[in-house]
Amino acid sequence: MSENCQDLNCLAGIRVVDFTQFEAGTSCTEALAWLGADVVKIENPKTGDPGRRLRPGKPDDDPWYFHMFNANKKSLAINLKSPRGLELVKEMLKKADVTVENMAPGTIERLGLGYDEVKKINPRIIFCQIQGFGTGSKYENGLAFDMIAQAAGGTISVTGEPDRPPVKPGPSFGDTGTGMLMTATILGALYERQRTGKGRRLQVAMQDAMIHYMRTCFATQARTGKAAPRRGGKSGGGNNSPSGLYQCKPLGSNDWVYITTSRGNPDHWGRLMRLIGRKELIDDPRFATGAARIEREAEVDAIITEWTRQHTKEEAMALVSGVG
Repeated sequence: MSENCQDLNCLAGIRVVDFTQFEAGTSCTEALAWLGADVVKIENPKTGDPGRRLRPGKPDDDPWYFHMFNANKKSLAINLKSPRGLELVKEMLKKADVTVENMAPGTIERLGLGYDEVKKINPRIIFCQIQGFGTGSKYENGLAFDMIAQAAGGTISVTGEPDRPPVKPGPSFGDTGTGMLMTATILGALYERQRTGKGRRLQVAMQDAMIHYMRTCFATQARTGKAAPRRGGKSGGGNNSPSGLYQCKPLGSNDWVYITTSRGNPDHWGRLMRLIGRKELIDDPRFATGAARIEREAEVDAIITEWTRQHTKEEAMALVSGVG
C-alpha cells in the first residue's frame, strides 16, 4: 500500500468529548475519529444514543444506522443529571481539546455544561454546537432533522422536475453535510489555537449549512434575476446541452449515465459527436453552438440517448471518459 494511503492519524492526541446524537453531530465526531482523534461518546445510561433505536437491527447488535455514524469511537454511559455524572464529565472536559453537542436548544446550558461554564475549567477547549437554526433567528429554538434543514435551507426547492412539486434529495445533506462543515471549522480552530493558545466557541446551523450547497443556484439567480428553477436531471444552470441523464441498456430502473459537455470548452461537443459516430453534426448549424443546442435540447437528448441505449452505463462511462 502506498504511504499516502495509510490510515490518517493527523489528529492523534486530540481528545474529543462527544455529546452528539442521531446524525448531524455524530457524523462530525466520526470524521474527527477517522482522522485519529480520541473520541469518547457520552450516552444516557438508560437509553443510549437514540440512533441505537431508530431503525431495526439484529437482536444482539445495534442497527446499521448507528454504526454508520459512530465508528472508531469509545462510549461511556453517564447520567448527566446526577452530581457524580456531572463531576465525571467536567473532569473529562478539563483535559479535552474539543467537545461537540447537538442537543435541543438550551439543553446543554440547563445541564450546567454550556460554553460559559466549560471555558472556566478549560479556556483552551474548542466548544462546538450544531443547531437547526442560527442564534438570533426567529426559529432559533426550533428542532431540526435533515428534511427540515433541507426544506428551510432551500435544497428541496431546486430538486425535482420543473412541472412537479419539489422533492427532498436522497442524500442527507442537512445532517451529514452540516457535520462535515463543522469538522472543517474545528480543524481551523485547532490550527488557530496553536498560534493563540486560546479555545473558541463554534456554531453551525443546519439551515445555514444548506446555503453553502446552494451557491450555484444563487449564481443562476444573479444571472437571470429569477429564483433557480427545478431542472430534474439536467444541469442546474440551465445553460448547457447536452447535460443530463441518458438511459442505457438493459433499461433497468438504475441504468442511466450522466453525460455533460462544458460551455467553457467548445471542443467537448466535437469529441462527443466523433465518439458516437455522428461527426456530421459537429458543424451542423442546428447544433454548432451552445446556444443552438439549448434551443434544440430535446433533439440533442434524442441523439445522445440513441447511442447510450446501445451500451451499459459502465461501457458508456468508460468510452466517454476516454475522450475527455
